Order: sequence, then structure tokens, then C-alpha cells
Amino acid sequence: MSDAAPPLPPPPSLPKDAHKGSAGRLLCLAGSGAYPGAAILVSRAAQRAGAGLVTLGFLDPALRAIVASAVPETVHLDLSGWGGATDGPLPEGLAGRADHARVIGPGLGAGDAARALVHALLADGFEGPLVLDADGLNALAGRLEIVAASRAQVVLTPHPGEAARLLGRGELASDDAGRRAAALEISARADAVCCLKGHRTLVAEGERVFANRTGNPGMATAGSGDVLAGILGAYLARAAAGGAVARTVFELSCAAVAVHGAAGDSVAEALGETAVVASDLIDHLPAAQRRFERDGED
Repeated sequence: MSDAAPPLPPPPSLPKDAHKGSAGRLLCLAGSGAYPGAAILVSRAAQRAGAGLVTLGFLDPALRAIVASAVPETVHLDLSGWGGATDGPLPEGLAGRADHARVIGPGLGAGDAARALVHALLADGFEGPLVLDADGLNALAGRLEIVAASRAQVVLTPHPGEAARLLGRGELASDDAGRRAAALEISARADAVCCLKGHRTLVAEGERVFANRTGNPGMATAGSGDVLAGILGAYLARAAAGGAVARTVFELSCAAVAVHGAAGDSVAEALGETAVVASDLIDHLPAAQRRFERDGED
């Protein structure tokens, strides 16, 4: 096991004949009446990170008008009529979708319907990259075997509290060795990539651990994780669509984490760490991506 940073690929590039379908079709299941901002942040971040077509699925129909005004480029998928049977068929509009990648969970809520939707989507046979964040993780507390049984290429993005719940524990050790051990255990038990968020976010898969060096304390702000989920979803969707050379889910997860932190550093430099808010990260994302694109060309 090593904490040395692997060579970071630049964000996935696009061919000259790209169109919105080939640039990455991303499905985001996010937001609720209590957390409409999560749907906006994950959608905007995914678009700025290069996803060609973002579809937002939601269980609360009130989100339609809110998101339509804030992120007019999204396609909407109203799932409010679904009854919520974990072992039943998927809601109309979800079955048979040709998504390149999916993000499930930011601000989705902790109700029975949301929990059942997470479980049903993991079992539906989707084989592409799938990011589980926030309430998508909480729906699986102590049930990592459900993730391991999925055919999807799963990336888990817990903060320490969510990681502890995934492992069925009260809390995680906060020292470096304890965090590494937890990230590796989650990855092993879920058969997935684990991005354990925090100071020097860790990306773990198998015996590999990447310790991120970008970012700052100002990023400890509401919505920052939603932005990361959107960036990660976009990179995975673009790669799965064929808009990038072959890269692993682990490598793209490392790149997304590093670019997310670099955007935070750009905001802190411009405004100061205490002034950072999540929407600022999206505004500074293009400059952060260009930095990594240039580094990748050297």
C-alpha cells in the first residue's frame, strides 16, 4: 500500500466530432424538498466538468421549477409517482436507460422511497460507473454487501461519519493510519472505489491509496461534496462514452478529487478561505481543469 500520488490524467478530452450524446450522458438522482440546492450543485458541476447531457431524476415534483430556473440545461425525470418497492420494478423512465454514468444520493433524502430507489438501482443490472454519495450512502449503512453484489462500477464518496455508518461503527479513527485502513476496508467489502473525504481526501481501491494534496479548510462547507459528485460523474460519463483514452475508474476518481481541490484553492486565493461557498467551486472549475490539462500535456 502506498500513499504516493499516481500520475494524474487530465480531465477526459473530447473528439472533434463530439455531440451531446457522445460527450457523456449522466443521470443524477438528487435533491429533495429539504435539499433542492444539492440537485442544482451536482447538475451544474457535472455540466462544467464536461458532461454532454445531464438528466436530473427527483422524487419531489417541487424540484422541477426550482431546477429549471437555476440549471435550464438539465433534462428532468419526475419519479414522484413511484411507490418505492425495493424488490419491485424500477420507476417508469428509469428502466432500460442508456446512461454512460450515474450519480445517486446528493440531497435525495432519507425516506423509505429514497432508500428503496437506491437499492433498486444497484440491483437493476446497470454495468457502467455509478457514484454513491450522501443519502445514497446512508441508504446502505452496514450493508456494503449490496454494493459488492451490484454489476455497476461503483465509487463511494463518504465523509467520516458516512464511512463509519457504512462500516457499522460509531466513529472512525481520525489519524492517518486509521483513515487509510477505513478507506481500504470499505473498498474491499464493497468491491468498489472509495473516496474518503476530508483533509487529504483518500482514494482507495484494492491495495492502492491516493492521498490528495489539493484543497484547503475553506472547502468544509455545505454543498462541497455535491460539487465533487458532479465532477466525478462527468469524468466517468465522458470516459465511458469513449471521449477519453482508456482510464480506470480509480484514476478518474483521483483526477476528480484533485481538480475539485484545485478549484477550492483557486477560490481561496481569490476570496480567502473563510469566504468559500460551494457554488464558487463550480465557477472556478474551468480554470482548475485547464491547469490539469496543461500538466497532462507536459
